[in-house]
Amino acid sequence: MSDRKLEPLPPWGSALAGASGAVLANALVYPLDIVKTKLQVQVKKRDGSTDEYYEGTLDAIKKIVQDEGIAGLYSGIEGALLGVASTNFAYFYWYSLVRSIAAKYTGSDRHSTAAELSMGAVAGALAQLFTIPIAVVTTRQQTQPKGEKKGILDTAKEVIDSEDGWSGLWRGLKASLVLVVNPSITYGAYERLRVVLFADRASLKPWEAFLLGALSKSLATIATQPLIVAKVGLQSRPPPERKGVPFKSFGEVMAYIIEHEGTLGLFKGIGPQIIKGILVQGVLMMAKERIEVLFQVLFAYIALVKQRRLERLSKQVKERLRPVAADVVEKAKDALPLQTSFKVGSEEWAFACI
Repeated sequence: MSDRKLEPLPPWGSALAGASGAVLANALVYPLDIVKTKLQVQVKKRDGSTDEYYEGTLDAIKKIVQDEGIAGLYSGIEGALLGVASTNFAYFYWYSLVRSIAAKYTGSDRHSTAAELSMGAVAGALAQLFTIPIAVVTTRQQTQPKGEKKGILDTAKEVIDSEDGWSGLWRGLKASLVLVVNPSITYGAYERLRVVLFADRASLKPWEAFLLGALSKSLATIATQPLIVAKVGLQSRPPPERKGVPFKSFGEVMAYIIEHEGTLGLFKGIGPQIIKGILVQGVLMMAKERIEVLFQVLFAYIALVKQRRLERLSKQVKERLRPVAADVVEKAKDALPLQTSFKVGSEEWAFACI
């Protein structure tokens, strides 16, 4: 099997590998996801306010553990991992499919930076359309006060029962569609860096995949952080100052943040966002590369087993048919004369039975 060339995975294979890697990566760093979400939805503390306020990442971790215990750092993890799995499966499926179509059209599997970004944007937009309801429910779960914790279905019902109705499950869709530039930048940069730094390599070593994933995600996060903050604001409960009135657009969220916290408020939570992004993307791409290789080896092994079974079956059929064929020939010889002749006009023709 060592001399067999590993075939590229079909889109669903890449999607399954990407989703598996994403679930593993996000499960490992989920507490950072909780912290960055809480930092991004809080409004600058005002005099006399009794709402919990977090000064930074470590302060948030300390206060969450004191108030809710270690379990507080994993609030809503079931919905989050479901969302991660579905989003990444959809993204990698469409991304692989779009890349394969582009490769057939251009005759090459290497594309320009602009093409990589465009393909990533198309894949991201398609993925968001199907998976954003899970993201909305997860964000609500992560920002629920201790005494109001609810499960996935109850939280979804709360969203549907709000003034937005069913459309509330797609709250922030416009921001999410704009934010497809994040994975677009991430995976576009990943593919370009891979070509530049590790040209002509069929697979990467774990540390190489981690490095490329971390670098590409850092670039994407810094470029899109204000939109990330605005999206979280759209999908979470409105701040007390708005008296339950939800934001209608990410432009409205950004204007509110600038008014109450200044321009730097658009970058709140960027510390844990980058750390989480680096770890998640690094582990995700490292795991995805390994899982894809495992899948390729598995598929090659299955193909080899099928081939050997067909060869054995063919051999068995030949062995069983050989005596039957010989018997038929012998009977034919006995039934026919050894030589037969006939005349056509003045010419005589003859043939012999063998």
